[in-house]
Amino acid sequence: MTHWKDDRIGSAERGENPTVLTRMHTGWAVIGDTQYLPGYCLLLYAGEANHLTDLPRDERTQFLHDLSLLGEAVEEVCRKHDPEGFRRLNYEVLGNSWDHLHGHIHPRYHWESEEFRHGSVWRYGPQRLASGCALGPRHDMLRNAIIRALASILDETPAP
Repeated sequence: MTHWKDDRIGSAERGENPTVLTRMHTGWAVIGDTQYLPGYCLLLYAGEANHLTDLPRDERTQFLHDLSLLGEAVEEVCRKHDPEGFRRLNYEVLGNSWDHLHGHIHPRYHWESEEFRHGSVWRYGPQRLASGCALGPRHDMLRNAIIRALASILDETPAP
């Protein structure tokens, strides 16, 4: 049997991906496997595309809109979860490690060391993936809060 991490989209569609927050118009909102920066989430495009420019322009717009709505939910929750520490969100659409269109939402915090606070989160290196940062039951409260915030935002956002 294939592990859900080997087929993140298919496992989301089959209800087997435990990181899924909700299905959005263009893809799956998921919480990151690592929570080195609490609230890290992604939007996984549900179709076949490698680059943002592989999509027709209207669908590109919708994907970026979905990413912004997920970001809005993450920001709302992270501000409440860590009101003194939360600083901003960083959005990224990369594709260097996984040849499938997806967008990253990285909450950034005042408590990050000065060395890393003003650069890309990827500068953290392997410490981001340490076992103590792995998504687990201790993140359930944060995950559930993001699910509720995202549901509320989607309820008040008109369908495309």
